[in-house]
Amino acid sequence: MPIRVLIAEDSPVVQVILRRMLATYPDIELVGMARTGKEALTMMARARPDVVCTDFHMPEMNGLELTQEIMATMPRPILVLSASVQAEDTQNVFRVLNAGAVDVLPKPIDGGANNWNDLQQELITKIRVLSGVAVFTHRRQLMGQSRRPREIGTAESVVRPVSSIAPEVRQRTYELVAIGASTGGPQALQGILRQIPRNFPVPVVCVQHISRGFLTGLVNWLDAECAVSVRIAQVGMRAEAGVVYFPPENQHLTFSRRGVFASAPLPPFSGHRPSVTVMFESVAAVYGRHCVGILLTGMGKDGAVGMQSIAQVGGVTIAQDEATSVVFGMPKEAIALGAAQYILPLGEIAPVLLKRLFNVPSPS
Repeated sequence: MPIRVLIAEDSPVVQVILRRMLATYPDIELVGMARTGKEALTMMARARPDVVCTDFHMPEMNGLELTQEIMATMPRPILVLSASVQAEDTQNVFRVLNAGAVDVLPKPIDGGANNWNDLQQELITKIRVLSGVAVFTHRRQLMGQSRRPREIGTAESVVRPVSSIAPEVRQRTYELVAIGASTGGPQALQGILRQIPRNFPVPVVCVQHISRGFLTGLVNWLDAECAVSVRIAQVGMRAEAGVVYFPPENQHLTFSRRGVFASAPLPPFSGHRPSVTVMFESVAAVYGRHCVGILLTGMGKDGAVGMQSIAQVGGVTIAQDEATSVVFGMPKEAIALGAAQYILPLGEIAPVLLKRLFNVPSPS
């Protein structure tokens, strides 16, 4: 059965481009093209889409309101299409993600061949991934009820209880926390970082796979949502305790020595730059057993081999569990390698960091 896609987009030009992009893929069927959020909402029951793609700015009902209605009544995986990466627009994009949308993609604004193939391939890939994501009403998600994620990979999920963290591990001094994520990652990162207090004793570094142009919006959104400061790292900058760092767009995040960010003119790893594995391997080499590596929801294998490097030098490794992952790909691959020492629901990761490893209270 083809993947059924409903699009909400008010621009006739963009409608034509999106139709053309989807038309050459027999496994994808366009079942509706709405010009407003209200029109999309009325089409939902008849079209029965597997995936909804929505613009933000539309007459009558915008993308945020549409997402809220869909997630409250007939939840579907939602892909946000944004034509602009200006500060106000990216802020809106992350508001839609916070309301229950799963991922974001730059909207194709002309039919030129400049980046046509790249955008088309990214759109098709995201639709295929989202078609396997099971979602429930946003209310149920906020209440913390589990959902069944998309599985990619082959791993045996053998959970080591948090109570089994050895006294030696609890008493060790840690100097850095490194987190990697992909699909579903912005929301997962928000869930963890909002629980980290401003006086957290070490720096936190993150790699998030996200479409080009949205990194600054992600950083600004998290900075506004969290007690800790969230910044983009620069070469030669010294990492500060209680600050969260992301690499610059299209650059790897590495260290030259403890606490100092380095330049890494390396090619993409597994198709990704920045790469979670490149970050984890640098962290393992520089910090050894005094680091914590966390791998969150996401498609593919990036981060699995890097997490194995952290485990091999004696650091602590945590993978998000299947039930709370939007896409159980990256964590599953790490588990398959035996690289994940602890497999935790998303809601337990920050408490383990704060209470078991760093002994600091969460922000009030």
